[in-house]
Amino acid sequence: MIPYGKQQLDAEDIAAVTTVLHSTWLTQGPQVPAFEQAISEYCGANHAVAVNSATSALHIACLALGVGPGDRVWTSPISFVASANCALYCGATVDFVDIDPNTANMSIHALEEKLVEANKSNMLPKLVIPVHFAGQSCEMEKIAILASKYGFKVIEDASHAIGAQYQDRPVGSCQYSDICIFSFHPVKIITSGEGGMALTNQSDLARKMQMLRSHGITSESEEFTEESHGPWYYQQLLLGFNYRMTDIQAALGLSQFKKLTQFITARNTLALQYNQLLHAHPSIIPLQVQAACYSSYHLYIVKLSGITPDKHKACVEHLRKKGIVGHVHYIPIYLQPFYKKMGFQRGYCEQAEHYYQQAITLPLFPELTTEQQFYIIQELIYASTQIA
Repeated sequence: MIPYGKQQLDAEDIAAVTTVLHSTWLTQGPQVPAFEQAISEYCGANHAVAVNSATSALHIACLALGVGPGDRVWTSPISFVASANCALYCGATVDFVDIDPNTANMSIHALEEKLVEANKSNMLPKLVIPVHFAGQSCEMEKIAILASKYGFKVIEDASHAIGAQYQDRPVGSCQYSDICIFSFHPVKIITSGEGGMALTNQSDLARKMQMLRSHGITSESEEFTEESHGPWYYQQLLLGFNYRMTDIQAALGLSQFKKLTQFITARNTLALQYNQLLHAHPSIIPLQVQAACYSSYHLYIVKLSGITPDKHKACVEHLRKKGIVGHVHYIPIYLQPFYKKMGFQRGYCEQAEHYYQQAITLPLFPELTTEQQFYIIQELIYASTQIA
């Protein structure tokens, strides 16, 4: 089977992990801060906080921004459920902003319309979490302008987008946000096995997230609320979690990071090849990349114009029968049974649902060959044109 995505590991990655296994550090050693420093310097952010998953990063980012019961958090319906769940973990309520059909990112027009109405009823969000879907940044400058006007905070869910750029700056610089989140899951751009990272330019947010990832504990004497009992002393100041990244994971992530540019270049080359192969087939429409963006192409997604739900399903099934893992990213979050119990109903975000009925994710990873791409497109064209 040709998977829709997979990690690419080499001897250097294995050696990096093996070195840690032979060291005295397995959990909190020198590799974690080294990985954090490498990512923060690459992105141009002041601080980076490594954790055991992007979900954990989203959770502590929400907490660091003071999200709690009675607060409202808005995000995109076209994302993995973690983009919304993180707010629920904090006791907040979640709502969704419809997408731009061309990019599948949060629609600025829909966001502004929703803010205008929310302002009238005093129901504005405390936080908005735009999702850089498939590796392309949202229109962050416009979101930042709205954030300033309506008084909400911004977390960029860039789980798909390490290595991407917006306005010629790396995603993760936090130029237009309070915090930015990356994922290092195996199917992402680079991997640490499991893992995530939160970046910010604000030292107070970074320190709070550092404490929250490790049980809310500090060993820094200047943060103590009473006199130290001795060199072993520590204090729990917050209700935190065991969200730490291990040195084993960080060593793999740091080794993978050294190949980030290589991986992104390969993904963009493959995406361009897909675009060229589909040029003569206007009913198969790749997601658009905006002029201000350079995508990391975590995913390559096409929409099949005018397709019925039954044919959509048949196309994916055909690809899989032919050894190609076609996939769909994602089911609108609010259509999940858990969220429907909150009162969300079909039709809530029209563009998101229309996208879901048309979208197919095609395989994309650096080791994908030209021959495999030709085969994938051949079978996709057959499925979209010949299957009833």
